[in-house]
Amino acid sequence: MRGVAYTVFQGTKPESMEVEVLGVLQNANGPKGDVILIRLGGKKAEYTGVVAGMSGSPVYLNGKLAGAVAFRIGEFSKEPIAGVTPIAEMLEISALDRNPASAPIEATSAARSPNKTASPGIANSPSQDGNSSYTNYLKPIETPLVFNGFSEDTVQRFASQFSAAGIVPVMGAGSVSNDKQPEPMEPGSAVSAILVQGDMNIAATCTVTYMDAQHLLACGHPLMQFGMVDLPMTKATVLATLPSPLNAFKIVNATETVGSFVQDRHNGILGEFGKKPEMIPVTLTIHGESADKQFHYEILNNAHLSPIAMMATVFNALHGVNEYGEETTYRMNGSISVDGYPAVTMQDMFAAVDGGQPGAMLAAISLGERFSRIFDNPYTVPAIHGVQLEYNIVRERRWARLESARTDITEARPGDDISIEAMLRPYRGEGVVQHIPIHIPTSTSKGPLRILVSDGETLDHFHRGSSLLGRKLDLAATIAFLNKEHVNNRVYVSLLEADPEAMIADKVMPTLPLSIMNVMDGMRGTQDMVVSSESSVNEAATAPLDYVVAGAQVLTINIK
Repeated sequence: MRGVAYTVFQGTKPESMEVEVLGVLQNANGPKGDVILIRLGGKKAEYTGVVAGMSGSPVYLNGKLAGAVAFRIGEFSKEPIAGVTPIAEMLEISALDRNPASAPIEATSAARSPNKTASPGIANSPSQDGNSSYTNYLKPIETPLVFNGFSEDTVQRFASQFSAAGIVPVMGAGSVSNDKQPEPMEPGSAVSAILVQGDMNIAATCTVTYMDAQHLLACGHPLMQFGMVDLPMTKATVLATLPSPLNAFKIVNATETVGSFVQDRHNGILGEFGKKPEMIPVTLTIHGESADKQFHYEILNNAHLSPIAMMATVFNALHGVNEYGEETTYRMNGSISVDGYPAVTMQDMFAAVDGGQPGAMLAAISLGERFSRIFDNPYTVPAIHGVQLEYNIVRERRWARLESARTDITEARPGDDISIEAMLRPYRGEGVVQHIPIHIPTSTSKGPLRILVSDGETLDHFHRGSSLLGRKLDLAATIAFLNKEHVNNRVYVSLLEADPEAMIADKVMPTLPLSIMNVMDGMRGTQDMVVSSESSVNEAATAPLDYVVAGAQVLTINIK
């Protein structure tokens, strides 16, 4: 059979390509997933070959829509031979979207699949997916995920994390804007899905396969196979199609938003016209020594990709100012607004410690970890309304190691006040002595009393390490935990008594008598209650220091 396919090579108007059907590959795209094998013809198609961004190009046989160009065959092919996803399998996505009982596809299995969005020419290489024992001759045409406004260092640092989520980034071959595009969309037009937009942009582009008044189908294969999604859907202009035996691709500008992509499934993606996407607005202000810079952008709302996108954008913004350097220290103040819950407040300092990650990377990781914990609860889908971040830059490495801690007594009584002396050794600086007074509660039991002198991270680990291992808290408890975390520019002193302590969600019950423990025995060891062998009976800290504090010491005194 012979037919015609349509795609945009330059501009916005789809151009025709000749199609010759070579046969049908049965079960080539999974069980019962047939692929129609075709050869493209025409001057442009024969010159460019099968290019990244062409996926979704509609194929018509005998005047009827047969499917979407979705697969390339082999590497360095001398003929433009492609695989077509049958339209019947793509229309299943539309039917699925109209079924309110349909459940989202879990992304965990998809993250190991070879059929992912990838950059031209480097899709699913053995070094990326870890499977070097096979060769994949039939694979989805790459949908370039373009990172615009990002530094090369940022993309390199986060490429592995995006790859784990099913994305291999491409730098700079296109852009995102809000420019109006009067030309109407039609089958064969370029269409973009936006993951980040604003002062930094991440966008993927493929081709429209089918349209009706409310929906369109595109790509013919998944972007990330995340199931139900909510990504801005925009028109797009193809600036040029770059022919290359290695990595032919379209250079694309995404333009005005026309709706949202709502489904990302095995055989394509589904967009809904007029639907407003729910993005997370971010305002990031950097106070430098020469000038202040402010960045405004939005990131997608997705449990798997939002934390990675947040980390990449924050590091990229900090990396892009003149004050950036390996010695730079950052003071952070910020908040994450979650609908119906208290805001997650953030206050910390970040500086490279002993040749580790630069401060900007530590700041990004800290923020991404908070995002992951907010999303990672089995009870509530968090509605994040906004993120406000402020960073003050200090152009020197401001961290100090807790070198020693001591107290001038070996015995004390309940109700006494004692003083702890902590010696801090700043980076390339003279030692600093801090005195921390602390009260021994009158209820303290006789016997040995351990005193933990530490940084905030060590103290948080003591409180949550074993108790949160394997536990899934609800959103309210998670936010309460995050807001109780200790800042890292103080020295903390904690009194640890050898009596059991129970934790239920984010609530702590220290020094429980055995009689109470027996009454609550039915909850012990379950998700509802976790028991630790020591109780924290009191806590004190220094005033905020101008250092990131690292280290811990344990002292022991005897209570008479």
